[in-house]
Amino acid sequence: MLLRAFLLSIPALLVAGPISAEARCGGPFGAFVTGLKAEASAMGHPDATVDAFFASVRQDPAVIRADRAQGVFRKNFIEFSRAVISADRMARATANAARYDRLFDRIEAEYGVPRGVLLAFWALETDFGAVQGDFNTANALVTLAHDCRRPDLFRPQVFSAIELYARGDFDPATGTGAWAGEIGQVQMLPGDILAHGVDGDGDGHVRLKASAADALMSGANLLQHLGWRPNQPWLQEIVVPEGLDWSRTGLHTELPIAEWVALGVQARSGDLAEGLTGSVLLPMGRNGPAFMAYPNFRVYFDWNQSFVYVTTAACFAARQDGEAVYDPGTPDPGLTGEQMKLLQERLAARGHDVGKIDGILGALTRAAVQKEQSRLGLPADAWPTPALLAAL
Repeated sequence: MLLRAFLLSIPALLVAGPISAEARCGGPFGAFVTGLKAEASAMGHPDATVDAFFASVRQDPAVIRADRAQGVFRKNFIEFSRAVISADRMARATANAARYDRLFDRIEAEYGVPRGVLLAFWALETDFGAVQGDFNTANALVTLAHDCRRPDLFRPQVFSAIELYARGDFDPATGTGAWAGEIGQVQMLPGDILAHGVDGDGDGHVRLKASAADALMSGANLLQHLGWRPNQPWLQEIVVPEGLDWSRTGLHTELPIAEWVALGVQARSGDLAEGLTGSVLLPMGRNGPAFMAYPNFRVYFDWNQSFVYVTTAACFAARQDGEAVYDPGTPDPGLTGEQMKLLQERLAARGHDVGKIDGILGALTRAAVQKEQSRLGLPADAWPTPALLAAL
């Protein structure tokens, strides 16, 4: 849930008040921590609490290395989803659904979030709590706040962690999690825990590491807050006609389902959810797998902004909800990481905003690819191929 921090940064900064120049980011780490301590005290935390929180905080170079090396997002959708949605993980999801049957019934009744959706996040984030991360959370948050690449994302989380500590729900000396500061079995940031944490097991604390009930109910509460619509689908496999206008595919085009049906789009099994709107997703182009993304699918991007991750999580949830394994089709060959960087450079040179030149097929690169495909008279399905690279 790393990119959930973006949604929290602005309101949390407003609560924290003005940032002193010496504490903004960078500079000697000790002076930076001194600035954080002064600001925490100014927010009303007792000096004893602030001193105790920062007593063991250290800069962690391994966190910065992890931040710079997110290679998993360079995998294409089929590679990533096949690795994640394994038979073993699906079987364990089914077993956990049975084990926590009453809890999931309670969650669906209170928050409207289906068990498959939560099982998918639980599986992808921590393998059902087995791999929650061994980075010291306080060190990770302060290190990333000090790093000048994205201080506004992580700085507010430091103060949220201090508040969790003051409530007795976090130990800065021993608390561990992911390299980006996410905590617990569904990997929530401290600010999300403060705002949406739920004491699911009734012990008076919100502890997402040890309590599956706390973690799952907190995750459901967050999804409800983000706009999850009860009793509505999120992703459904479809069959698309060969003559579809490919430039209308992608999340930027949302049409009533009746219009998609009129254009020849069909569900692979069953019926599409008429009465709703949707977007046609082609993760690997017109010859690869195809899905109808309903409004609930967009909520996934408030959890994690990786297109490949959220599409995989949504497929995992759909499988738990009874959908078959998706048809991979026969996608056109894609690009290597180095070719993708070259493509991004050529797109940027033509005035497109592709974000960082990192070899990752993100939303900005997909949009630029689709525009260039349209300009060049190629099928505008947003899937970059060697032919497109050569044409550019």
